[in-house]
Amino acid sequence: MYQVIGPASTRAFRVLWMLEELDQPFEHHPAPPRSDEVVELNPSGKVPVLVDDGVPISDSTAILQYLADRHGALTHPAGTRARARQDSLTQFLLDEFDAILWTAARHTFVLPEELRVTGIKQSLRWEFQQSQKTLSRRAAEGPFLMGEEITVPDIILTHCLIWARAARFPIGEAWLEEYEARMHARPAYRRTSDR
Repeated sequence: MYQVIGPASTRAFRVLWMLEELDQPFEHHPAPPRSDEVVELNPSGKVPVLVDDGVPISDSTAILQYLADRHGALTHPAGTRARARQDSLTQFLLDEFDAILWTAARHTFVLPEELRVTGIKQSLRWEFQQSQKTLSRRAAEGPFLMGEEITVPDIILTHCLIWARAARFPIGEAWLEEYEARMHARPAYRRTSDR
């Protein structure tokens, strides 16, 4: 049985949701970042960590793709053009959504107060708006980013939109609001949100 280490309020949410989508049994240990339990599994102290048969795997995106590949779901096969497009979209979301929102979080509550730059948020909001416009041009026709099937990038984007709302970063593209509502209505998402 899989073990997921890290609070659901972190990127561990993505892993928990993925396991719900895959209908896989798991145990959840909401150990906080940098706790002894986490450092023992990941020397950086970062969460999430997935433990599979005693082997720890860190980094939410690596975990998501590992699970998708292992269970043959929520992904396109490795070595295909569809997978290359999926991986490109994943990297775009990490660079243009996740990184922007994480930088805003660091300058809001993560970094020591004397190192925070509050003025940076204005430029990050502008970048976030531009990234939404670019994503609008990259997303496929269909209910999900890659078209008719939910894939790893959908989990990453939906989680980033949760962060964006919490940080009061505006969602400026109308289709993203509809997409977000559709993703939040998924039974696996709702089960994860109820944790």
